[in-house]
Amino acid sequence: MTPLPRPGQHGGDGPAVATALGLDPRAMLDLSQNLNPFAPDVSVFVGRHRSSLRHYPDPTEATRLLAAAMGVDPMRLLLTNGGSEAIHLVTTELGGRVAAEPEFALHPRGAGGPVWRSNPHSPSGALAASGDRAEVWDEAFYALATGRWSAYPEGAVVLGSLTKTFACPGLRLGYVLTPEGADVRRFAQHQPQWSVGSLALAVLPDLLQSADLPAWRSAVASARQALVDILRERGWQVEAREAPWVLVHDSALRAALAPHGVLVRDCASFGRGDLSRVAVPDAEGLQRVRRALDAVLAAR
Repeated sequence: MTPLPRPGQHGGDGPAVATALGLDPRAMLDLSQNLNPFAPDVSVFVGRHRSSLRHYPDPTEATRLLAAAMGVDPMRLLLTNGGSEAIHLVTTELGGRVAAEPEFALHPRGAGGPVWRSNPHSPSGALAASGDRAEVWDEAFYALATGRWSAYPEGAVVLGSLTKTFACPGLRLGYVLTPEGADVRRFAQHQPQWSVGSLALAVLPDLLQSADLPAWRSAVASARQALVDILRERGWQVEAREAPWVLVHDSALRAALAPHGVLVRDCASFGRGDLSRVAVPDAEGLQRVRRALDAVLAAR
């Protein structure tokens, strides 16, 4: 059996795995990354805005439109080069520590400072309870889990990932939202000039116009249950909460499925090497998962 490349720390390494296995990278179903499987094809929007590539970025209008969609003051909102830059900017300014392990690997692990939490929690996928508290909330998957832009936690900094919501990792779109009455410039001072590209800023209005968060949340929930059923019917033990992924008690699932054109992620970077994480796919993806699992069982 051809050995697989080491897993990427954050998933999304489908092309590398496919190349190592001699498969067409375009044919690999990459469920190691959690992207909205029901978002419209971003390439349709990109084609309308090629001329933006000849201009330096100006985030003013895109920021205003996102703020309007979220119902917040634009002075509280900073667009970033993906959720990872949002995490970096807030870590640089505030530092901090996670509430408990396991938690997302990019969050700071300082000895003090503000408490960070993901909502829904990564990797468990569970939404925070109403009484849970933190000073920095990473809501990268909140829209897909709830059908709402944010929980708007009082007095807290919120981080978001439009990359996940609109399935556009190549555009790199995220944001920092400060508490009400707080100016976001304390985080913007750490951001390089022209951090978010002109093409991403030009496409964002189209993405926002296409958004149907309640419908996407419902579709994700339905597909998640279908994925759970497919796995459990074939003997796998599964954990599923509100996030757009499920956890499978099988550390070898990545290696078993990859030769059949389906890539999942192990949870070693979360300190849970006994688990694999499988992103929720669309209907076609569910059929591919079913066939791949059947092939794995047939080979045993």
